[in-house]
Amino acid sequence: MSAARPVRLFRNISAKIAAIPMILTALVVFVGGTAWTVTYSFTSSKLLPKAKFVGLDQYERLWGTSRWLVSIENLLIYGVCSMVLSLIIGFLLAALLDQKIRYENAFRTILLYPFALSFIVTGLVWQWLLNPDFGVQNVVRGLGWESFTFDPLYNSDIVIFGVLIAGLWQGTGLIMCLMLAGLRGIDPDIWKASRVDGIPAWKTYIFIVIPMMRPVFITTLVIIASGIVKLYDLIVAQTGGGPGIASEVPAKYVYDYMFQGQNLGQGFAASTMMLLAVLVVVIPWAYLEFGGKKHG
Repeated sequence: MSAARPVRLFRNISAKIAAIPMILTALVVFVGGTAWTVTYSFTSSKLLPKAKFVGLDQYERLWGTSRWLVSIENLLIYGVCSMVLSLIIGFLLAALLDQKIRYENAFRTILLYPFALSFIVTGLVWQWLLNPDFGVQNVVRGLGWESFTFDPLYNSDIVIFGVLIAGLWQGTGLIMCLMLAGLRGIDPDIWKASRVDGIPAWKTYIFIVIPMMRPVFITTLVIIASGIVKLYDLIVAQTGGGPGIASEVPAKYVYDYMFQGQNLGQGFAASTMMLLAVLVVVIPWAYLEFGGKKHG
């Protein structure tokens, strides 16, 4: 047994040596940077980091700030709506394309194209489209509906839904492709058997196909959730956080305090809370993907 261990240790030695730089980068940059950020979130650092610890003062101030609370509320609204609508729309589009329709490649390319754009470009495009002076509202009023109103980016009560429209337009294509790949992995004999048994297509999707696509749904949820937590570019391009602070999000709060407000301690505290949000998503996913398989 002892002689077998060194043999395993030196197996694929070239690949292990090649992986050393990446492992060191992960340890130093990611793990080290995370530990440094969390540590200095308990300090009173302003323009420059300084090791003057103040306990939980930064976190008490963070959760007592209306701007942070608004940003959390916006992220929750955007996140829940984005996750639900992305999955529903993406799956429906994938189910339609899975019917072997004509020009499928063209439709798939058109639907996926927005994902190739940056969030800045998407934000600017939808800022113009939702502008009441020359966007959708102006076009519809020009057709005769003078009382039509559609200006979500200028209404503090619904501005986050204006951002949501742009986010769905850009991200739904990717979700569609992931779902389509999952549907194409379903054994065709399942569909033949359901037709022979006279089972409606919608029941086949709900009770057979969707449960079989569980890994695809879990992976898709993780991708959507990671994009939700780091939402920043779209907000900056579309609204700049306005009107007022109505469309603030945590990532913008962190950036503003660290680089504009010159308050590193507060920015570090906010970024630590964002890190916890990411862990809440990643840990259950890792358990379902790896721990569940081991127990099974």
